[in-house]
Amino acid sequence: MTTKIGIIGDGHVGCTVAHELIISGLVADLVMIDVNEGKVNADAIDFEDAMANLPYHTNIIVNDYNALKDADIVISTLGKISLETKGDRFQELEYNKKQLSPITESIKNSGFNGILIVISNPVDAITSLYQQLTGLPKEHVLGTGTLLDTARMKKVVAKKFNVDPRSVSGFALGEHGDTQFTAWSTVKVFEQPLTELAKNESWQPSDLEDEIKFGGQNVFMGKHYTNYGVSAAAVRIVRAVLTDSRTELPVSSYQEKYGTYMSYPAIVGRKGIVHKINLQLTPAEEKLLEKSAAAIKEKSQS
Repeated sequence: MTTKIGIIGDGHVGCTVAHELIISGLVADLVMIDVNEGKVNADAIDFEDAMANLPYHTNIIVNDYNALKDADIVISTLGKISLETKGDRFQELEYNKKQLSPITESIKNSGFNGILIVISNPVDAITSLYQQLTGLPKEHVLGTGTLLDTARMKKVVAKKFNVDPRSVSGFALGEHGDTQFTAWSTVKVFEQPLTELAKNESWQPSDLEDEIKFGGQNVFMGKHYTNYGVSAAAVRIVRAVLTDSRTELPVSSYQEKYGTYMSYPAIVGRKGIVHKINLQLTPAEEKLLEKSAAAIKEKSQS
């Protein structure tokens, strides 16, 4: 299968995504775009230097929007994480909004008609803007959303029970930000509801909330950026699209009920969002979801 993928933004996340795509053999033609020509050209050369020692070959194209015309996927990683303080991803909004107009115009002019995956923060707001400015169908524009937060939840729960994180099921929902929450009614370990397991051991799932919610901040405090976790989430979405696996993932997609992009499980395949899921949440969780949607809309318009 010949695949072409574009990455817009060659910062910490962009080059990590590129590296994972190259070493996994998921991409035959990789288009790397960044305003920092020195950095993006240097990374392209570095990747090419690695080819002789890799099991797969990737053709690399630099700063050519026209090459996106027949791309299967474009991934946006643009951003300026140094603007964030105290984990507030909306502090990147105004900066990223200013970058979007020329980028989306160039994407449209290229004739691109594939799937657009957004990592850029605040991801729910930026995903919405990408959809509006490119005119691509809502189903074809999605963000990494709480797929990373869900992974963090699974890690924390897995450590509690000494199992692999992939043995934990369930979702973090809503905004990828301050109002995100774990829908504990959806979480299972050993195929048993976590709420029941916790009750038997005399503790509350909410005892784990801070470790889940602030996990990203701990990474940021240590190295002033995050890259591996979110890159793995993005590449998982890429794999679902390219293989048409129709995988259930908590990604940022347009939620008609709430009138905004935010994270909720959906089936992801070659055409992007191919099916919406309907979770049976508790009344308290439904209220948290409504609160998260309201916060995204309010902060997006401020």
